[in-house]
Amino acid sequence: MSEQPRVLVQIQNLNKYFAIQQGWLSRSVGTVRAVDNVSLGVCRGETFGLVGESGSGKTTLGRTILRAIEPTSGSVCFQIQEGQVVDVTALGKSQLRTFRRHMQMIFQDPYSSLNPRMTVKEIIAEPLVATGAVDRSKIDDCVVEVARRCRINVDYLRRFPHAFSGGERQRIGIARALVLSPEFIVCDEPVSALDVSIQAEILNLLADLQKELNLTYLFIAHDLSVVEHISDRVAVMYLGRLVEMATTEELFDDPLHPYTEALLSAIPVADPDDVMRPLPLAGEIPSPLNPPTGCHFHPRCRHAQEICKTTMPVWSEYKPGHFAACHLANTFTLTGVRKQLGA
Repeated sequence: MSEQPRVLVQIQNLNKYFAIQQGWLSRSVGTVRAVDNVSLGVCRGETFGLVGESGSGKTTLGRTILRAIEPTSGSVCFQIQEGQVVDVTALGKSQLRTFRRHMQMIFQDPYSSLNPRMTVKEIIAEPLVATGAVDRSKIDDCVVEVARRCRINVDYLRRFPHAFSGGERQRIGIARALVLSPEFIVCDEPVSALDVSIQAEILNLLADLQKELNLTYLFIAHDLSVVEHISDRVAVMYLGRLVEMATTEELFDDPLHPYTEALLSAIPVADPDDVMRPLPLAGEIPSPLNPPTGCHFHPRCRHAQEICKTTMPVWSEYKPGHFAACHLANTFTLTGVRKQLGA
């Protein structure tokens, strides 16, 4: 019997709400539910993909997990060793500073995420200096080692970020994230700002580093072809909530939620004879300040029924390891829906 994968990060009922204030008295006039009751587990050594449209709450979720943004409620637990579980949401400031060596982030924009007044050496060394993780006498050796792992020419460590291309800058950002030897890394669309040829280099680098260092990734992206290439499991997010989660193969072969189906239909295929037929989505993603009643996706869903407009669907496991929040998935797959509705 194969050993079950061990969960490294367990997110339970995580919420992040932003109060909207107006007027000179700063009165609260509403609440943006950027992350709304999200629960999931990321297993040690896997790449967990998180996809959705812009504004769905992906980046907010990633930053809330790391407490770069303080959560409104819920818990984020790390099992850093066998039997040792740490609730990150319960840590004080000094404890959190020490614990940050276990979790880091790679940012989306390799241009704005690097301080232009610092050299590459200073940028990579900054987490070591901030946390006091190693003696100052050993900082240079740590920087050189991680730079080599990230395929950065060590002769360029005294240069400033403006002297590097986008792909080289992103490797610097990756080196900065790795210098503390973390176990968990949130990759916030790390290749979306890069050329396609450079994207492949960065993705291959991330895959190689994961094998060498036994890293665990939460990979946030809106490009599903990239997610399919790199992820072991994928979750789909819409308006602050998870709507579907499964292994990559299962999700791409047999989606259970209409939103997932629409996203997959829009993936371009490298075949000049293939005609793209993306499924229609009415309108834009609604405002999280005033989300629709019932299923948040129902105003844009071509399969929506009356129950979808009034009742929030329950997050349920329809197949082993395949979860979804959809009233239609409760009785039949989307293939069956298309046949019944004549789509």
